[in-house]
Amino acid sequence: MARVKKIINAIPDLVPEVLEGLVLASHGDLRKLDGADAVVRNHIPDGKVALLIGGGSGHEPMYTCYVGKGLADGSVAGNVFAAPTPDIVLDATRAVNRGKGVIFLYGNYAGDNMNFDIAAELAAAEDIAVETIRIADDVVTPERRERRGIGGAFYVVKCAGAICDETTSLAEAAELIRHAEASVRSIGVAVSAGSLPQTGMPTFVLGDDEIEIGMGAHGEPGVERRNLMSANALAEEMTRLVVADLPFRTGDEVALMLNNLGATTMMELLIVNRRVRQILADLGIRVHRSDIGPFFTSQEMAGFSLSLMKLDANLKRWLDAPVRSPAYRQ
Repeated sequence: MARVKKIINAIPDLVPEVLEGLVLASHGDLRKLDGADAVVRNHIPDGKVALLIGGGSGHEPMYTCYVGKGLADGSVAGNVFAAPTPDIVLDATRAVNRGKGVIFLYGNYAGDNMNFDIAAELAAAEDIAVETIRIADDVVTPERRERRGIGGAFYVVKCAGAICDETTSLAEAAELIRHAEASVRSIGVAVSAGSLPQTGMPTFVLGDDEIEIGMGAHGEPGVERRNLMSANALAEEMTRLVVADLPFRTGDEVALMLNNLGATTMMELLIVNRRVRQILADLGIRVHRSDIGPFFTSQEMAGFSLSLMKLDANLKRWLDAPVRSPAYRQ
């Protein structure tokens, strides 16, 4: 099997160089912490509930590129597809804390859970209050508490940034962000794998005529492998699984995201969007906004995830609030 080509320098320098490049693209809004793979905002208001996000690298723009005005106050980065270490999370927690405590917001993966929990205990020993919210939007796992965080994480981070801007109580901010997280459902599909820079090898192998429905963000197995199908048939299958899970009902208003996992063309996503919108209209589900593009990637994985967020007046307002970061502006 041929190695995957990547335009990088030395593997040990990969994550720091990504963060340095990000800071240089931030127009002076961000800085990298000395000696830590983390970026934080340069200007965090005093008395603000701080929002710290993070996870493994290789999913850019998630999470590090969503630090900025109206979004997160800081982000920690592990190696590619690996959790950030507790000491880095603690360093970033100290850097973003403005006296009102810190929200930890990240995807529900075992390594992230363990390391962020350790960091929360260390922060508590320094009298820094922490509330933890784990994003678990992937519908393919039956038990919600065991679900993975995939593309819908963008909507949760987007709402969380607005919530932390307007709420001065850590407990209240956490409760509102949990409501946002509980309102999102997602499913992914892949037609070819991403790869690890350390090895240059794909994280899984699919046959020429195969797709995997329910694929995780790191290449974890989905619910089933199927023969390649038309865009319409795939849109119908994925929408059916997502709509049934919350469940979404006639009269609901939603935000719809089609997230490019890394190597899918806009042509393909727009064709899928056309059919998904037809299905939702037939179900009597109104689409407030559509977001199409690379929000949570998996290196050069070819495929996409579909996310729906069930909206209320507050979620709509938070989702539509203005933001500025290197990767996303609204």
